[in-house]
Amino acid sequence: MATTLSQSILTPLTDVTMPRHVAAANPSLTLDIAGYSIPLYSHEALVIGSGAAGLRAAVELRRRKTDVVVATQTLFWGTSACSGSDKQTLHTASTSFHGDDFVKLAGALGAGGAMDADTAYVEAVGSIEAFIGLKSIGLPLPEDRYGAVLRYQTDHDEAGRATSCGPRTSRLMVKVLAEEAILLNTLFIDHATVIRLLTEGEGASRHIVGAVAIVKGARCPDNPWGLCVIRASAVVLAAGGPGELFRDSVYPKRCFGSLGLALATGLETVNLTEHQFGIGTRRDEFPWNLSGTYMQSMPYIYSVDTQGQEHNFLARYYRTTRELASNIFRKGYQWPVHASRMLDFGSSLVDLAIYSEAQQGNTIFMDFNRNPLPVEGSPDFSLEDLDDDVRAYLTNNDANLALPIERLRHMNPLAIELYKHNGHDLTKHPLAFNVNHQHMNGGIAVDTWGQTSLSGCYAIGEAAGTHGVTRPGGAALNAGQVFGLRCAKHIKATSRNKTDSCFTNEVSALINTILRDSTTSQAPTIEAVKTEIQQRMSDVAGFICHTDQVPEALAAARRLNEQITQHGIAITHPNQTAQRFQWQQMALACEALLTALNFYIEQGGGSRGARVLCSPDGDQVPSARTGALTAYRFLAENPQHRQQQLVVRWLDGDFRVRVQGLRPLEDLSTLFFEKNWPDFLTGSIYHHAPTPPGD
Repeated sequence: MATTLSQSILTPLTDVTMPRHVAAANPSLTLDIAGYSIPLYSHEALVIGSGAAGLRAAVELRRRKTDVVVATQTLFWGTSACSGSDKQTLHTASTSFHGDDFVKLAGALGAGGAMDADTAYVEAVGSIEAFIGLKSIGLPLPEDRYGAVLRYQTDHDEAGRATSCGPRTSRLMVKVLAEEAILLNTLFIDHATVIRLLTEGEGASRHIVGAVAIVKGARCPDNPWGLCVIRASAVVLAAGGPGELFRDSVYPKRCFGSLGLALATGLETVNLTEHQFGIGTRRDEFPWNLSGTYMQSMPYIYSVDTQGQEHNFLARYYRTTRELASNIFRKGYQWPVHASRMLDFGSSLVDLAIYSEAQQGNTIFMDFNRNPLPVEGSPDFSLEDLDDDVRAYLTNNDANLALPIERLRHMNPLAIELYKHNGHDLTKHPLAFNVNHQHMNGGIAVDTWGQTSLSGCYAIGEAAGTHGVTRPGGAALNAGQVFGLRCAKHIKATSRNKTDSCFTNEVSALINTILRDSTTSQAPTIEAVKTEIQQRMSDVAGFICHTDQVPEALAAARRLNEQITQHGIAITHPNQTAQRFQWQQMALACEALLTALNFYIEQGGGSRGARVLCSPDGDQVPSARTGALTAYRFLAENPQHRQQQLVVRWLDGDFRVRVQGLRPLEDLSTLFFEKNWPDFLTGSIYHHAPTPPGD
């Protein structure tokens, strides 16, 4: 018998309101630079970003009595606060039934390759403390009557380590962490866009000392752009991934992340070729991932052409109605595109079919009021005629109901409530969607404490390149919490180089750049730069990537950066200044990614994870019911590359790429209580260098 959930239960899990009042940081003094009044803030630590990862770092720093300030573009807004899926997943060590094995969990996290073994183990072990910390401050994770957290299986997850608070899991994480930050009297600088990291020293002695930001509240006649300096001996980059890189994206708008900022500072990055792509609603409407029960309810997926004609296009790809419906279901827990699942009529053939249909100018819909229509010559859809794994799942969840909307309402009423809350009633209207860029698995290179190649500078959350080629669904939320905690511990335990500098030369140079871009007629507009970058990335470096197009795309990206270096980006009003620097950072990130992708292809790299490298020389060909899809012939993965990472760094005006092996995990059998307790007591654990990568 299904349990009916009242509106009073559904609403708080869907309409999650954030705190409105925080403690505002105040500048310690005002600088006079080039005739402008520039506020200067001084703190021990600066966290950039107020999402789930950044707030965890800030909370843990405050608990350790560190003077920390959070600078955020928009308070409690961004990917973790505004994105999600059907029942957004938090993936941690499992406490259900019989506990977990950290070594096995670490193996699962890095199973796709290109992930450091020590990082995977750190995320596995740290998941318990991170998870309990969230529960203790009120995250409403579901439990059974014995107190065990309820679990389920998600993508790239064979052990069932996933749990969820519903579609708004990460937003609820932000909410409880924000409330905790307020209780701890954490200071914030709202409407602050960091445009430059500040460093001192050279070579191995180079270290972070702060940042320059544009702060809306600091605008005045003596500072029309709102330029501010924030001095800090530790900086945590937690502003998320580069969502604005792609036109076809499920990120909320204005998600620029920290990648371009880090590249401009010369930080090392890894795995920039690795992403997640998957189906989701369109960005101009309500961007959301259509994973889990959205697909497990098996809606009818169809397209509408420019003449308004409806097409049951998946029936051209799958051989039987049973095969078609079963693979729609499997998209629920095999949601990200995966090259290998395009073969043998697997679940990612759904994504390829959607992509191909959209390339013809057709709009794709899913209808929860209709079951999948049959393949020609095959029986009609029937709950009795599904693959065994699909029928077992529906039966175990008492979801053998007549229509997709009934199955969805039974398995996950919050999934319906979410779209209703955002203006779309799935019970009445079909839902338009497409294949989108959803997550960046690569990013800024970090050690096991989250520290980057620049001393005192940390990267956590999606900004950090801690993931390999694939990852279990929800592992990213766990990684952000684990490294938010670990970087706070490291910052507190290690001494930092403080500075008394006012950075007059650096700020003067920025002012000159702004003045130039406010008057030049040769600079491209922000909109022109945005359009060029997003079209290039979605058309050439999306999940379908034709290898022969990458070199020219890279050359075009270089030309754009040369143009920006020479002429800047036009600023037609002072309030465009922050965007000007953000799009310069996106242009740099675009070139960095294409540099890595081009290098990977030249080194014999093949299709892996969510990117399909199509080539006439490919040895893999997807098939449809109508025959081989030779237009999408692709290169198979080279297994040797699983043991490598590509490191990309901006140095002396050019990108340098090198190949490095993975960091191994030391022999854990050598760790003993009496022998290793002194390392904890003396703090030497914070100074232990990770085992160097292999060849």
